[in-house]
Amino acid sequence: MTTALGVDEYRDLLTAALPDATDADTVEPSLHTLFTPDSHRSALFVDNTVVRGGRGVGKTFWYRSLLDETLRDVAANEYGIERLRRLEVAAGHGAALEPDLYPGPGVVRALMEDGVAPYDLWNAVLMTALGQSEVIALPEWADRIAWVRAHPGDRDRTVARIDREAQQTQTTRLVLFDALEHLHRDRAIADRLVGGLLELALAMRLGTRNIRCKIFIRPDMFDGARQHFPDASKLTSNASSLRWSRANLYGLLFHYLGNHDSEQAARFRELTGGWTERTRGRFELSATLKGDADIQADQFTVLAGPYMGANYRKGNTYTWLPNHLMDGVEEVSPRSFLAALSEAVEVTRGTYAGHEFPLHHEGIRRGVQQASTTRVGEVREDIPWVRWAIEPLGGTQVPMDEESLLAQWAEADLAGILRREAERAEKSGDERTVRTGPRNPDSPLLLIEELIALGVMRRRRDGRIDLPDVYRIAFSIGRKGGVPKVRATH
Repeated sequence: MTTALGVDEYRDLLTAALPDATDADTVEPSLHTLFTPDSHRSALFVDNTVVRGGRGVGKTFWYRSLLDETLRDVAANEYGIERLRRLEVAAGHGAALEPDLYPGPGVVRALMEDGVAPYDLWNAVLMTALGQSEVIALPEWADRIAWVRAHPGDRDRTVARIDREAQQTQTTRLVLFDALEHLHRDRAIADRLVGGLLELALAMRLGTRNIRCKIFIRPDMFDGARQHFPDASKLTSNASSLRWSRANLYGLLFHYLGNHDSEQAARFRELTGGWTERTRGRFELSATLKGDADIQADQFTVLAGPYMGANYRKGNTYTWLPNHLMDGVEEVSPRSFLAALSEAVEVTRGTYAGHEFPLHHEGIRRGVQQASTTRVGEVREDIPWVRWAIEPLGGTQVPMDEESLLAQWAEADLAGILRREAERAEKSGDERTVRTGPRNPDSPLLLIEELIALGVMRRRRDGRIDLPDVYRIAFSIGRKGGVPKVRATH
């Protein structure tokens, strides 16, 4: 008979198993960290070109996993997608500096200033990914692009030959694109670049049988690029989204706990039952622990107790945590979820060590506050203009009527701030600075709609504007009866 894990043992397992880094770009996927939620299966279909997802939902994780043959094999097993075993995969763009595979931000900026058409740029990247020898022999991207433009027949013959060879070997040549928000700091130019990439991806989908592109992209960037390539709608029908249900999030937590290399993890697997070792050293959790809300709630009660306080009026722990991490479009980032739990166990250890459960409810609240701070930091990095739109609301309370919001923006001179920031970014020449909008800085009403589309705001049925806790807290905006706000960092 397996001995139950004690409170301290659960805390040790949580501390050891949950990831230390909250930035996906610093974490390489591995057999132990690869989790396969059912909702992500369609994103791995080879013919599904566009995969949409916000920050921290797994775009870079799947991009890197598909570049790894071992991890592709695991995904093929667990998703039942046999075609994943018959791929030759190349990187077409990513966060890593790979100047021989694709141009970096500085090179892209210079190319665009020289008037290079985005479609031609991506054509050169495609020729590189397909191993066109004459293109690869040229070290400079300007020369590679010039070669492709000067040799359209050779380009087409290369595509046709690679397509035939892939058909004969029953393989697919898959080119992956990620981190497109780093292409260019100017939103209009970034939209044009993504539009050119979508055009090329559609050409491969329609013109070949065995050459495919897979583009991991934020939803707002995909929508912005469509105005530069109207036929992008032809890619929408088979587009996928990386969404995380509540069951997916808790399945991820239990996957981490069961796949840690420790005696406590082994006992956790025995206690919860149903784990299988399909791949050496990697354990797959049972279908019920992965997707049954009642079973998951029972197990999370072992970790955190049933309620966020003395009784049910304070909220159920299983539903409370994801509900307070949800953005305005009702999505939760798994990175925020895991970060909140990591903070919760540290707060519990430091302040509530004698608590009867491994996680104290106040630790979970503090975890949500920390996740909010992290999330706002990510938004400031990815979409800097959001900061200038929300910071004038600090010290107020939501929900608020639209007139009050517009008055706050007018008093802060938001339009002037956005204009000056755009000018400053242009003069700075800092290629690390990401500039992605807004599209309509001079229209407050359209700014509201763009913030709603991004999930930073939401409109209630009575028309008032609200902010979800995952953004509200760190921006120091109040809500009666809500999780306490924290001082925003500037």
